[in-house]
Amino acid sequence: MLDKNNHPELVAQLTEGIGALTSSEEWQRYLGFQSRFHHYSFGNVLLIAAQRHEASRVAGFNAWRGLNRFVRKGERAIWILAPMVYKTVEDGEDDRVIRGFKFVPVFDIAQTDGEELPSVCNRLEGDDPRGLYGRLVTVARSCGFTVEDHDFNGGANGDCCHDNRRIRVETTNTAAQRVKTLAHELAHALLHQNCDNRVLAELEAESTAYVVCHALGLDSGDYSFGYVATWAGGGDQAISGIRASCDRIQKAAAAILQAVEPVADDEAA
Repeated sequence: MLDKNNHPELVAQLTEGIGALTSSEEWQRYLGFQSRFHHYSFGNVLLIAAQRHEASRVAGFNAWRGLNRFVRKGERAIWILAPMVYKTVEDGEDDRVIRGFKFVPVFDIAQTDGEELPSVCNRLEGDDPRGLYGRLVTVARSCGFTVEDHDFNGGANGDCCHDNRRIRVETTNTAAQRVKTLAHELAHALLHQNCDNRVLAELEAESTAYVVCHALGLDSGDYSFGYVATWAGGGDQAISGIRASCDRIQKAAAAILQAVEPVADDEAA
């Protein structure tokens, strides 16, 4: 039988893993990479989502070239608004003012080829010999959600749509990664129907997935530590966010594990 009392310990392991990651050279290299991308306004985020909802990392044509990646011929640009900044001189001092906006093209990483980018989210390797994916599909159905295979073309590992009561999982990933992704999307299904805070939602979903996977014998730390830290903004900030959401994470994990547990009990009998 799964131990219902080990969830706080697993949440503690998650925070320790994030703390170790974000004090490492690997994290510093990742932050250096991130600093070369623009920070997009809320309005531009909406524009990106409307034109390419599966986009994960976007940058301009020359920005991608600077990272030794190249936009494929024939790819359609994503158009966002950039400020038109003009330099003025007032009272002997240089000043910069915004005089309107213009549309500029950017492209998602899935529209490019070239060198691999630094990452602290390492997709999981391995199979699913215990059939965890099928068990989690059954849990999703018990919550009123269908689960579908989907090819996101490198843009995402999965998604959850409350309006359609549907979860989709990237079909080309390894079996172990697909288990982790389905646990993540199940957490979204349980926790985030009316959540408009994407950072909080991703922190809670991936933390829940880590707890669920670890309790089921699948260590997702290579992916989960980096994912949570990246979304939540670094070590201390990520750890603070996990602590603030600890009860919600534990309850969501418990709900998923309790639905899986009867199968585990049958195997142990």
